[in-house]
Amino acid sequence: MPYPKRQRRTKPQGRHPENALSAAFVRAVAEAGRYCDGQGLYLQVDPSGNRRWIQRLLIRSRRCELGLGGFPLVSLKAARAQAFANRRVARAGGDPLSEKRRAKGTPTFADAAARVLEQKRAGWRNPKHAHDWPASLERFVFPRFGERPVSEISSADVLGVLAPIWHEKPETARRVRQRIGAVMQWAVAMEYRADNPCDRVAATLGRQRDVVRHMRALPHAEVASAVATVRASRATTAAKLAFEFLVLTAARSGEVRLARWEEIDLGADVWTVPAERMKANREHRVPLSTRAAAILEAARALGTGSDLVFPSPRGKPLSDMTLSKLLKEQGIQAVPHGFRSSFRDWASEETNHPREVVEAALAHQVKDKVEAAYARSTLFERRRRLMDHWAAYLTETEPR
Repeated sequence: MPYPKRQRRTKPQGRHPENALSAAFVRAVAEAGRYCDGQGLYLQVDPSGNRRWIQRLLIRSRRCELGLGGFPLVSLKAARAQAFANRRVARAGGDPLSEKRRAKGTPTFADAAARVLEQKRAGWRNPKHAHDWPASLERFVFPRFGERPVSEISSADVLGVLAPIWHEKPETARRVRQRIGAVMQWAVAMEYRADNPCDRVAATLGRQRDVVRHMRALPHAEVASAVATVRASRATTAAKLAFEFLVLTAARSGEVRLARWEEIDLGADVWTVPAERMKANREHRVPLSTRAAAILEAARALGTGSDLVFPSPRGKPLSDMTLSKLLKEQGIQAVPHGFRSSFRDWASEETNHPREVVEAALAHQVKDKVEAAYARSTLFERRRRLMDHWAAYLTETEPR
């Protein structure tokens, strides 16, 4: 019996073949190629001589290829039977890949989330993310489908989680959606499923009408009074010094709370914040005003022996709530981050310092990529003059 012709690269014309291969041909064929048996079933012969069965199938409007096993472990008769069963499932709207993945040990959503979290953890600078990420899934997602295989979760399941909180808790809902999407995207990449069910829920959920709430900040004219109030409070000396240093440098809370002596050069009046602690992931040199340097001298005089500039009484970093609680206890209607806004408003309203100098002092990234490519200068000396003027404004003294 002559061998059937090898499969053509172009779609064959006329009636599609059916049961075109024979058991004798499958045993004897040696030439590498792909041979069509019909109904989407092919015998793939590798250059090494290995033979295996492949089925081309339309699953939920997506063209897929399924491996059915190698010959002779899977005979021609068995391959045809499996291909027929797969076609029936796909024709009914099912996914024959689901059963195959389940047999391989498809992880549950909770297991997949744990793997994604472990992969992401190394890239997070703020340990708070490592707490918030799984906490939101445990609260809103796991009770509904945490124990189900990732291959079986549908858009309806995602909607069931998001719809009750989409308008009631908009920010939380957006984060939960993003985290579900990250887990499902991992499942797609690992070939546990073919699509991400989060991609089809936006139109159904609709627009959110949440109001953007900016962080509370004081008018710049009230900042000096707030500093004096904190200075006179009964808070720990380290906390009071850390707060005033934060205001004078217009730095973020985490940058100040985790500051270490090795980053400080009092001879040059410079504080160098390492890249790993900066939001933009770039090293940031902060010029220190006379008052900021005096605060550091006062912190050193505490003699704690810690590597931290502003340690807690136990020698550990101040918590992210320490400064917020301090302001609240003193009746100051602002949050620590809000003093960056106060600084920005003062620079715009009360000075002639250029915008790019102020933005550099705040360590803001240039959003325009073309502009950023040319904006290589840190404008350090001009920033020094700016920070000296800010300190003079707060202490009602002349700038140096």
